[in-house]
Amino acid sequence: MTDTVSLDHADLPLRVRDFYLGRQPVLDRNQALYGYELLFRSAGQDEGASGAGLPATATVIAHTAQLGLARAIGDAACFLNVDRDVLFSDIFAFLPRERTVLEIVATMDPDDAVLARMQELARHGFRFALDGVGGDSARLQRLLPLAAFVKLDLRSTRRDTLAGLVSRLQGLGKTVIAEKVETRDEYHVCLDAGFDYFQGFYFARPAVLGGRKLSPSQATVLSLMNQVMSDVDNADIERAVKKDVTLALNLLRLVNTPAVGAPQRIDSLSQALIVLGRRQLQRWLQIMLYAEPGNRGHNQTPLLMLATTRGRLMELLAKRLRPGQRYPGDTAFTVGIMSLMDVLFGIPMQDILDQIPVSDEIRLALLKRQDFFGQLLKLAESIEQSDDDVLPSLKELQISGDDMVELEMSAFQWSDSVVRYAI
Repeated sequence: MTDTVSLDHADLPLRVRDFYLGRQPVLDRNQALYGYELLFRSAGQDEGASGAGLPATATVIAHTAQLGLARAIGDAACFLNVDRDVLFSDIFAFLPRERTVLEIVATMDPDDAVLARMQELARHGFRFALDGVGGDSARLQRLLPLAAFVKLDLRSTRRDTLAGLVSRLQGLGKTVIAEKVETRDEYHVCLDAGFDYFQGFYFARPAVLGGRKLSPSQATVLSLMNQVMSDVDNADIERAVKKDVTLALNLLRLVNTPAVGAPQRIDSLSQALIVLGRRQLQRWLQIMLYAEPGNRGHNQTPLLMLATTRGRLMELLAKRLRPGQRYPGDTAFTVGIMSLMDVLFGIPMQDILDQIPVSDEIRLALLKRQDFFGQLLKLAESIEQSDDDVLPSLKELQISGDDMVELEMSAFQWSDSVVRYAI
């Protein structure tokens, strides 16, 4: 057999234009990033359909892969839902097999042909996850020998059976992922049950409103951000930065990254502040609020990854939709980053805005999701959660599927770069 994965379905559509791409992190027991599940929706699907389920999905994945799948996932693992149509397609020629995990959807019948195809793909280096498992079954036992991962659905698995089921699967050499983890309480239940990885929106939900204190580093960054937004002198900002060694070192590291593009190495804070400028400094401080001190790269909080991706996507959308305006991208980025600060601090957004000077348009977007920037924020939130109203919003904003995916890819790549290198 050659190293080319065979094509069995040659009648797949050549192009699917109206679609968007979402991604959901898969985290380890320390909440560090392991991979992303990529989620696809297209206008040709039924409203309740998932990313897999129609042959058109294969072309969507292929198109995204050709744009550069690595831009969407960095060096993390990539989880993709596949049904029978996709499993027998030629999509796999586009994918980085060493980092791709194919999720066998719960509705797929594991007949002999499916098992043979899985064995063929496994020989080419692909790994499999069993999606939506709710307990032991004949279907699970038939697929289990070919699976590296088993994803247990918290909504269909009894809590009192979790620990025993996880232990049995791990005893068979399987990596067990808890999916649909929606709250921190559920996350801790799954930790106690021994799960290897976790997936869900629990990290993006407030814990206890009004009950959390800012860390010393967050308080310093917030104070400095207030100074920047209040237009104090550079000398005052420099003195404030010098009081926090970590901030000073991170600022120098940031200004010397290729993304900033300084013509020569910058070794002083005064030079760094001049090179960055106020708007870039404000952006960097907004990002730093989400960073865990001492943790770099993908050991950073998943909230940092979500915030930077959301902010960058909104910035790119604003620049595309309002090219003639001076600072639409900066405002959109600020709205995106600040939209998760209530989650970060565990206090209501109104209380945060009482402490940070922002414009009326930013306040309106954050509190009421109104006007242009509020509309962009609602779109970004809908994409993250794969809501059904994304495609009508794209059409209303006159954003094509191709353009949307290109913007998303750019946002994913930028976020990965910032999280990995700039913080």
